[in-house]
Amino acid sequence: MRKIILSTCLCLVAVFATAVRLTSTTGKPYTTFSGIGYVFLFNGLTNTSEVTYDSIATNVKWYRFSDTTTPIYTGIGFFDQLENNKGYILEEENGNRITFWVIDYKLYKPVSIEPENNPTGQCQNVTLNLSIPTISYTTLAGSNQVIPRDFRISYETKHWNGTVWEKGDTTYNIIAPAVQRSVPAPYCDTKFSLIGDQFSSALGINQDTVSSANYVTSAVISHLSTNVASRQHDKNNEGLAPSGSQPINFSAPIDVQFLSNANEPTTQFYKWGIYKDNSLIINRTDKDHRYTFNEAGNYSVKLTVSNSTCSFSDSIAIVVSESAIYVPNVFTPNGDNVNDEFRIGYKSLISFQCWVYNRWGRQVYYWTDPTKGWDGNINGKKAVPGPYFYVIKAIGSDKKVYKMKGDINLLRGTGNQ
Repeated sequence: MRKIILSTCLCLVAVFATAVRLTSTTGKPYTTFSGIGYVFLFNGLTNTSEVTYDSIATNVKWYRFSDTTTPIYTGIGFFDQLENNKGYILEEENGNRITFWVIDYKLYKPVSIEPENNPTGQCQNVTLNLSIPTISYTTLAGSNQVIPRDFRISYETKHWNGTVWEKGDTTYNIIAPAVQRSVPAPYCDTKFSLIGDQFSSALGINQDTVSSANYVTSAVISHLSTNVASRQHDKNNEGLAPSGSQPINFSAPIDVQFLSNANEPTTQFYKWGIYKDNSLIINRTDKDHRYTFNEAGNYSVKLTVSNSTCSFSDSIAIVVSESAIYVPNVFTPNGDNVNDEFRIGYKSLISFQCWVYNRWGRQVYYWTDPTKGWDGNINGKKAVPGPYFYVIKAIGSDKKVYKMKGDINLLRGTGNQ
């Protein structure tokens, strides 16, 4: 029975010993830093600031790092002679020593954040000069240890959402100590803010923020896109396409509007160049540009936007298809909306004519718009089923001349004769 009681008592002593710690009602203790037992951060040191020994034992001694032989206090469970950036020792009854360091957090708030005055060197990135006081502690062995501080750098910039420019904040993390940080250049005038650190929220206070003076950006950028302004034919996998995509395939003739979508008012100048097979064919200086492609070939549309200090270039590859004509050999104008017209397939035609004749050589239809066709009627009446003959004359965007002849069979279902 005595062994059981003694064992229980020893266990309680062990549990109590491991639970012993230093606390504070006004400071925040940290035990994760190497070489020291505790680091206490206080949101201002006052005569009420203290470190408490969390134990019923009172036969303890308190020392400064600067004098480890002469105790400041003896026999009391708290210590209130705290000074900023000083180290102390608690000696327990069993001779075990616990080291701790005291920091007045109010004295280490961030001071400033300012961009370098270097417009020509800030077309892509901006270097920020930071003034952040270093928080550190010294171990009993005399080793100085810097405490990392987590800050955020935040500033407003413009973002292209694919349709319009939008303003929004962007944020980057930084770990102090640091004297500089490079961030992507903003696309509008802004202020840079330094926000943090992690200790402010732990101390229950609002995160400190310091901001720069207004920064006038010099960075320019465009998001080149295309829009079909008008066409004289059906779509052929054409339309709006962003820069950086695969080449856009057009069927000529095609009238295309090119949109710069640059960040204004920072962007001041525009330079357009249209190249065919690597040869310049046109230059323009408008904000946006419109051009009609009439000839087949490989094109490159290049845009450079700039101001007095920065520039940015973008380009789109365009392929204007070679001409082609595909003629069916049958059509069925029976009202089922499937193959109801004699209509050709084609690419890049700049002129077109088609004549249709019956078996006796009489012209029954003629048209010049390749997007249209013959519906199988003659003067408002249904044509007789059977073979008809066509003649096609056309010119392609690649200067190819088409002279084609052939027959087309008109078929109708029973009851639609």
